Amino acid sequence: MANNIINKISRQTGQDSVGELREKDFKRDLEERERQAARERTRDRGSRTESKRSRVDQVPATNLDADDPVDDDDSDDSDESDDEDDTAELLAELQRIKKERAQEEARKEQEKKVEEERIRTENILQGNPLLQPSSNFQVKRRWDDDVVFKNCAKGIPEKGKEGKFINDTLRSEFHKKFMNKYIK
Repeated sequence: MANNIINKISRQTGQDSVGELREKDFKRDLEERERQAARERTRDRGSRTESKRSRVDQVPATNLDADDPVDDDDSDDSDESDDEDDTAELLAELQRIKKERAQEEARKEQEKKVEEERIRTENILQGNPLLQPSSNFQVKRRWDDDVVFKNCAKGIPEKGKEGKFINDTLRSEFHKKFMNKYIK
């Protein structure tokens, strides 16, 4: 179906039809454009240096005086050098700012690590009541209060714990009463 649609749509010459695109050598075109751009760059650089040399050669060294005004022709050279100096200063400033930001970020990261370590140590100390000198740590209940077979041992009299639930069915109060009533 897609081929039918593509076949129905026909492009005219110059509209990058499939045939034209197959015939183009993109790599060769790219390489040619790169060579042309490189030639233009070298030509621009060469013309700048030649114009600077020619201007310096035109001014005789014997006629230069510190009090003489500078010609308007030389102002272009100073503008270019000023631009280059400004660019160099801006790049140096940019590097300095990046360095300061990196140092500030490293300092903040270090402070964050110290604070996290302090909080972790504080939590550890507060989590253990035995390490806190001011706390009155008392065990509220025995360790075996919640075990399943706590009251299973025979011969241990219960100390005033009448009617307390015992998890062992053979030693519970109900079982004892039942056995006394129906078996004996």
